[in-house]
Amino acid sequence: MNKKIMTPAVDELFDAILSLQSKEECYSFFEDLCTINELLSLSQRYEVASMLRDKKTYLEIAEKTGASTATISRVNRSLNYGNDGYELVFERLKGQS
Repeated sequence: MNKKIMTPAVDELFDAILSLQSKEECYSFFEDLCTINELLSLSQRYEVASMLRDKKTYLEIAEKTGASTATISRVNRSLNYGNDGYELVFERLKGQS
C-alpha cells in the first residue's frame, strides 16, 4: 500500500464513502465530489480493468471504452503489480451474482 496517500484527509474521505448505503447515495455524493469527467474517468478505468481481466485485447478495450493505450497500460500494471484492489472488488461482486 502506498503510504503517501495514507493521510487523515484520505481516511476521512474513505470513511465518508463507506458510509454510503445505496447506489443513489453514491450518485449524489460522487456528483458533488467529482467533476463529470473525473467520475467518467474512474468508471472507464474500472471497465478497462474488467475487460483486461476477461482477456480482451488493448484494441477491443480501446474501441469499446474510448480509453487510450496509456490508460489501458496503467490499469494493466495495477492489475498485475498493484495492491489487488481490483481483484478484491471483482471477487466480492462475483459472489453477489
